[in-house]
Amino acid sequence: MSTFGFTTDHQPTWCPGCGDFGIWTSVKNAMNAMELGPDDVFFAYGIGCHGNMYNWMKTYGFAGLHGRSLPVAQGVKLAHHTMPVLCITGDGDCIGEGGNHFIHAAKRNADITVLLFDNQVYGLTTGQASPTARPGLKTKSTPHGVVDMPLSPAALAITAGATFVARGFAGDGKGLSDLIVKAVRHKGFSLVDILQPCVTFNKDFGYPWYREHIYDLNSTGYMPDNRVKAFDKAMEWGEKLPVGVFFEEERPAHTDQYEMLKKDILVKQPVVVDVESMLHEFI
Repeated sequence: MSTFGFTTDHQPTWCPGCGDFGIWTSVKNAMNAMELGPDDVFFAYGIGCHGNMYNWMKTYGFAGLHGRSLPVAQGVKLAHHTMPVLCITGDGDCIGEGGNHFIHAAKRNADITVLLFDNQVYGLTTGQASPTARPGLKTKSTPHGVVDMPLSPAALAITAGATFVARGFAGDGKGLSDLIVKAVRHKGFSLVDILQPCVTFNKDFGYPWYREHIYDLNSTGYMPDNRVKAFDKAMEWGEKLPVGVFFEEERPAHTDQYEMLKKDILVKQPVVVDVESMLHEFI
């Protein structure tokens, strides 16, 4: 199967050099590696530059409100729990406006895969600081530099109870594609926090900076089976910046808890409504 099976007639409008291009390619390659066609998977999109992928990714998809892509993804998973559901979201959309949804989706171990485009800014609204922005970063909303500490999507997911947490880099197509495959195949809440250069509004953290600082965590002999150690690694940021799988464990997913889903997917189950009993109960 070719990646062209996911291509629409619309051309991307991202800035030349944007990390979104690399992520987009990695997503398509991951779908092909799992032999998933456009009709086999569902994408829920947030609001932001990442969300524009809705227009040039040929799959079932829905663009939610700002910060609300995770509730959409979870609703689709309940209706069709055997279909892979991916959430395309950003550091502002998911951790800013959607932070509460993110925490509780991880807590309940919803069987969805969150691909978080993390560039430290709100790119679509021309570069304000996001919740992941590093101290000192100068943006339109922080002209003298960010003064508060950033949130770590990976550390937040680990703390909230996610069962698969990884970090990738938009400039490493093969490595990122492999991480996405692992995340989608995992049964439970999966996060891939994707370090993504914004070449227009965040020039402090470009491709050269990331390539100089990142290292493959899993090639060091690290084992992703300890939540406390995973948290420590997720918070590591400095001369060395780890990418790879921080944490993974097996735990029943949210959709595994419902007896009615063991019969069949909800969309194939008959809807039986006893109107008389409802009227008697509520009137």
